[in-house]
Amino acid sequence: MAAESTITNVTSRLCEWTRVADAGDQAFTLVLGDRIAPGVVDTVTALDRQITAWHQAGALPGLIEMVPTFCSLTVIYDPLQTSRQKLLAELEKLPPADMLPASSAFRLWRLPVCYEGDCGPDLEATAATLGISVETLIDQHRQSEYRVYMLGFLPGFPFMGDLPPALQLPRRSEPRLRVAPGSVAIAGALTAIYPSESPGGWHLLGQCAVPLFDPARPQPSLLQPGDRVCFTAVNTAEHRRLQQVAEARELDLAAFAEVEVAL
Repeated sequence: MAAESTITNVTSRLCEWTRVADAGDQAFTLVLGDRIAPGVVDTVTALDRQITAWHQAGALPGLIEMVPTFCSLTVIYDPLQTSRQKLLAELEKLPPADMLPASSAFRLWRLPVCYEGDCGPDLEATAATLGISVETLIDQHRQSEYRVYMLGFLPGFPFMGDLPPALQLPRRSEPRLRVAPGSVAIAGALTAIYPSESPGGWHLLGQCAVPLFDPARPQPSLLQPGDRVCFTAVNTAEHRRLQQVAEARELDLAAFAEVEVAL
């Protein structure tokens, strides 16, 4: 994370839409907002895609990759081939980020979630804290459509929003040392799926058998920023069947995705 003392306002056209923060000698961060909001994420996504298109067309030599977040875009580069000053000079040719064309399509995923038994260890406590029934909690969680805002924390970990206001609550006061892969969880205004085992402080509502991250795939992360996700409730038997098929690496991931949908 860039130190606050290194943040500087950018002159010329960049100052219309961003400020820049140092992130070491091989990266800098374009800060595009200060809150989680669809409009800010749209701006980040549009800028990410614009720079990617430039790079794929042969421009911006020395650029390695971009890392989008909720409200910023980190640009990583090879300092032996280029510099922050050179890249910023090229980026100044872009129009203000909020005027860049947004994507007109997205992928919609329908992912199976088992909310039964041990799959949802925090269901009852979470429902009690929210003052609603377990059934209402499950229904409201699975009836919403979520947007993948960003990937982070773990490889392939999707931060998705927004939860219905009635389901929003702080993280657990005592994080778990181990959260099982596939755990579907909520915290704040967000929901997520743990792609691998890790510590975690979110409230666990269910389990999803679809593997979100596999380094052997051409695109290791199943979900990408801008995707939409809906959850479909399945029973324990179906969940176990899907787990077995996934473990055998025979799960047809395309079966859970719809074609791109125009906005």
